[in-house]
Amino acid sequence: QVELVESGGRLVQAGGSLRLSCAGSGRSFGNYAMGWFRQAPGKEREFVAAINWTGDEAEYTDSVKGRFTIFRDDVNNTLYLQMNSLKPEDTAVYYCAVHLLKFIVRSAPVYVNWGRGTQVTVSS
Repeated sequence: QVELVESGGRLVQAGGSLRLSCAGSGRSFGNYAMGWFRQAPGKEREFVAAINWTGDEAEYTDSVKGRFTIFRDDVNNTLYLQMNSLKPEDTAVYYCAVHLLKFIVRSAPVYVNWGRGTQVTVSS
C-alpha cells in the first residue's frame, strides 16, 4: 500500500506555471509506473500524463503535450508534474496515482492507489 499526497495546486493566471508534487509514503513506488489525472467540475476524471517505472518513458494527453512534463524522483519517493503555459481549461483537481505494473497505462481503473487531489485554478 502506497499513500500519496499531492501538493502545489493554487490559483494562477493564464500563461503561468505550476509544479505539482506527489509524495509517497508507506512503500516505495520506485518499481511502478505512475500517472496524473484531473477532474474538472461536472466532468469525468481524465488522463493527463503517465511515466513508466524507470522514468525514461512518458505519455501525455494531446491537450497538454508540449506544455506539461511528468518526472519522478524515486530516491525521495516523489512524482512531479511541471505545468507551463497554463490555460483556463486546465482548471481541475489533479490526482496522482500508482499501479502495480511497470509500463504506462492511461486507464484510471488500473490504478490502485490515489491521492486526494490538489486544486489548480487558472484565471483568464
